[in-house]
Amino acid sequence: MDASEKTPALDFVRAIVADDTKTGRYDGRVHTRFPPEPNGYLHIGHAKAFGLNFSIAEEFGGLCNLRFDDTNPTAEETEYVEAIMKDIRWLGFDWGDRLFYASDYFQQLYDHAVDLIRRGSAYVCDLTPEETREYRGTLTEPGRNSPYRDRSIEENLGLFERMRAGEFPDGARTLRAKIDMASPNINLRDPVIYRIIHAPHHRTGDAWCIYPMYDWAHGLSDSIEGITHSICSIEFEDHRPLYDWFLDQLEVYHPQQIEFARLYLSRTVLSKRKLLEIVNGKHVKGWDDPRMPTLAGLRRRGYTPESIREFLRRVGVAKTDSEIDVALLEHCVREDLNRRAPRVMGVLRPLRVVIEDYPEDRVEEFDAINNPEDPGAGTRRIAFSREIYIERDDFREDPPKKFFRLAPGREVRLKHAYLITCERVVKDERTGEIVELRCRYDPESRGGEAPDGRRVKGTLHWVSARHAIDAEVRLIDHQLVEGEEGQAPPADFKDLLNPNSLTTLTGCKVEQSLENAAPGSRYQFLRRGYFCVDSLDSAPGAPVFNRTVSLRDTWAKIEKSQRA
Repeated sequence: MDASEKTPALDFVRAIVADDTKTGRYDGRVHTRFPPEPNGYLHIGHAKAFGLNFSIAEEFGGLCNLRFDDTNPTAEETEYVEAIMKDIRWLGFDWGDRLFYASDYFQQLYDHAVDLIRRGSAYVCDLTPEETREYRGTLTEPGRNSPYRDRSIEENLGLFERMRAGEFPDGARTLRAKIDMASPNINLRDPVIYRIIHAPHHRTGDAWCIYPMYDWAHGLSDSIEGITHSICSIEFEDHRPLYDWFLDQLEVYHPQQIEFARLYLSRTVLSKRKLLEIVNGKHVKGWDDPRMPTLAGLRRRGYTPESIREFLRRVGVAKTDSEIDVALLEHCVREDLNRRAPRVMGVLRPLRVVIEDYPEDRVEEFDAINNPEDPGAGTRRIAFSREIYIERDDFREDPPKKFFRLAPGREVRLKHAYLITCERVVKDERTGEIVELRCRYDPESRGGEAPDGRRVKGTLHWVSARHAIDAEVRLIDHQLVEGEEGQAPPADFKDLLNPNSLTTLTGCKVEQSLENAAPGSRYQFLRRGYFCVDSLDSAPGAPVFNRTVSLRDTWAKIEKSQRA
């Protein structure tokens, strides 16, 4: 067998699951779940989490549930629920008929809490949130027992029932587990199980005024659903003893929690709390802004689900956190779009060119290959006329060395069309700005090749002025500026937000074939990068394009240097 055909080694999570199925643990079942909080949109880091859960279930012939952890009514919205489901399906996963909510289990979770009180393992505490933090201690100093820790079972049952009935205001009382205030694991220092929140819930309305904490709802929901492998990101590793303690105390079905490293991406914010600050602070125009690393933002920007899945495959699954260069993500989307995106011509900063010896009323059409990487993509016809637009930076009046594009007296190739030579530069008399170039063409060079075989180094893209469509183009750059090595990060992460993450260009000219380009369509603008028709702001005859990624591929250069 060729080395490239060998089955790749399993990552450590898959190795655990494979061993469990082999030994018959959980009767050989594999049942995972993805439990997002509906308090924001999913970002690419979440894609690693749910992709791992759904993929493992699929690979081992098991099931994966989608379960919303809707235990905080003050932060949750139906909009987020719908967006999360849309994103998961877009990336190619589905939960079938296994859509659940933690709120489905509110009564069961409450009953389990009553059971824990009856077992003498939970108590109602009257400490304020500030006092609770003070009593908890620090990472180096043990905590102190709450003065309410030794209430009788009967008193705790009565108080908890009154909490449920709505007799107390927010924050007046909590239900806490009775574990060990001297534990070196701060999560075991009598954690809060229930808190009072008088706020309507997006699914249960005003039926409840006490809500379970995540650590309580998470493990018990896993148990109720018969989950076998509760796969979580690494920050929950220190919570696993609590996960196990709750299930052992209640003597209920016990899944296995496994933690993996989170995804950290250079120059990218992957904290839902921080992303919410960016949205609420109006630094972007919403969760689906193309500058955002949310799946909705990446989709609107033009990323494909295939490219994201390939990126996650290459990143892999590890036990320790590390930062991944965003160049790898960009490389994956370039690689995918190179295969699927049609090539078109778009001029972002147009400069008018008049071909003086070309007939004024003449219009020609040339065949252009839609995608050289896809033989089945075919060709299209593009119009050519006496007046065209080229990129402003494709001309230099005083060209530097190794500048092979257009300059006075220089000949260049127009892609698919003719060879032209610049004869004269027209400037604005007031400002001195170049407003037009006057050129001549070689009528024998139709198709862009010199009839005598002379060498022409420069090839330019262009659009016919008579046929061009006006477009808006948004150039998207990295979310964060790159900090200097060794420099301490600022106190406020927003100070690192890239002020040039969005550059909007109006008056751009694109070829006629894009007049009615469908929202979400992706293209390669020759020599400019990959672009996507904006799904919200485009209109027939007035397209808006978001730049998905430039053509420059730093990751490909990194890989090449590593192979050398």
